[in-house]
Amino acid sequence: MSADRQRIDKWLFFARVAKSRTLAAKLAQGGHVRVNGNKISQASQEIKPGDVLTVTLERRVIVYRVVDCGTRRGPATEARMLYEDISPPPLPKADNALDRMAGKREPGAGRPTKKERRALDKLTGEDD
Repeated sequence: MSADRQRIDKWLFFARVAKSRTLAAKLAQGGHVRVNGNKISQASQEIKPGDVLTVTLERRVIVYRVVDCGTRRGPATEARMLYEDISPPPLPKADNALDRMAGKREPGAGRPTKKERRALDKLTGEDD
């Protein structure tokens, strides 16, 4: 292995994309990582500076351009030196009236209380 290349699982761990190297390997083997647009299936895939990585995480997609290969898992400031973040900006939240009113109800709307259910049962004769 040459000094300007590094395994994808090590790089993801050093760049703090994954919490452990095992999780980084699972990301790569699970098909959640693309190198220059090509899906990879091995944690031993080598990357080099200039490669573009697309990583699909649980709730977001991140796109990094590899700037350097790491030598250790250092602090976050050191990890940020390994990549350039070229991720697209997150989509804006939907701005419609239903989303703003979620979870709010007018008094009296919705399910009846226990007292109201008993009164309905008594009225309909189902209180046997």
